[in-house]
Amino acid sequence: MSPRNISGVLKSLAMWVALSAPLCAGALSFSNRYRSPRNPERPIRKSTRLIVLHTTEAGARSSLNKLSERGEAHYCIDEKGVVHRIVDKNREAFHAGRSMWCGREECDDHSIGIEVVGYHNKPVTLAQLDAIRELVTILKKEYRLKDTQVVCHSHVAYGAPNKWQKRNHRGRKRCGMLFAMPSVRQKLNLRSKPAYDPDVRAKRLTVGDPYLEKVLYGNVDTMAGKLGRNIALEKPTFFSSFFKKNPPDNSSEAGKENYYAKPPSASSLKVSEKNKKNEQTASAKKPGRKISSSDPKSLRDLEDRMKYIEVGVLGKGRSPYAVAGKSWNSKSAFYYNRGTITRGDRLNPKKVKAGTRVFIRKIRSNIK
Repeated sequence: MSPRNISGVLKSLAMWVALSAPLCAGALSFSNRYRSPRNPERPIRKSTRLIVLHTTEAGARSSLNKLSERGEAHYCIDEKGVVHRIVDKNREAFHAGRSMWCGREECDDHSIGIEVVGYHNKPVTLAQLDAIRELVTILKKEYRLKDTQVVCHSHVAYGAPNKWQKRNHRGRKRCGMLFAMPSVRQKLNLRSKPAYDPDVRAKRLTVGDPYLEKVLYGNVDTMAGKLGRNIALEKPTFFSSFFKKNPPDNSSEAGKENYYAKPPSASSLKVSEKNKKNEQTASAKKPGRKISSSDPKSLRDLEDRMKYIEVGVLGKGRSPYAVAGKSWNSKSAFYYNRGTITRGDRLNPKKVKAGTRVFIRKIRSNIK
């Protein structure tokens, strides 16, 4: 064989190796099945300073449907390690909500959001860890980010003043906090993490959740020893898909172990379903209590900036009328306090509590 032919064979071999490399171990499995219809309306992100890791706090199917419908993440990684593209990575995804990092608010403007199907205080599967590691490595290289710029939602989320916290405070969510733990970051090939909260140190925020602060910036690691095996995937059942209990946004340490107790039996769920239907029927018959499927069901619903706008927080000298104006008792006003949402036309102004957050539904014509 002539030198020219040998050279040609070597070039062909090198090209084959290069093309086949992504198919080897560690390759990501992508899916566009849940690509969000919100893509065209989302602006192009001007900069990328952070990668924000979330936990869905719910199962895969419901999470993916919600994320897709509202465009609340760039990617979502299910239990099998499949990476679902939700919003184009160069556009804004509304995943961080009320957020701040290094004095910059609205982290959606300069971050990529990755949702991981699972819970903030439970281990994820090894398939998910592999997928997160590969995806984060690619994004870090593309946007030239450091390990310390890979944070959790709980790192950046902050809360407004309320009855319990007089100032803006860190600790609004524990979402994704396991990704700050040393054993998890080691699996993700992240050799460092933020050493302190820059906004608390600069006194822009106060600490609202001392335990969370220890997890994010200390050595608290509840995942140590739990990541060396594959976590069994939950087998979906008819009842579990409808009655799976979601963890709260701001759960306290007290009673946390009991929260994830053994699920109820099928017979008890049947009784629960029957009681629930009876309550809904009775409620629907009451005047002014018509059940509307369009009303928000959770704080996360209210924080969808495409549908609602937060107008203020109730407190001393800040009545519902002072905060929401003439719309305070309309069907377009919603009041959130400690997990409970009350519509304006159902609000008793004499019983409303300080610290209640007030939201107004946006005009439908503004929602594309």
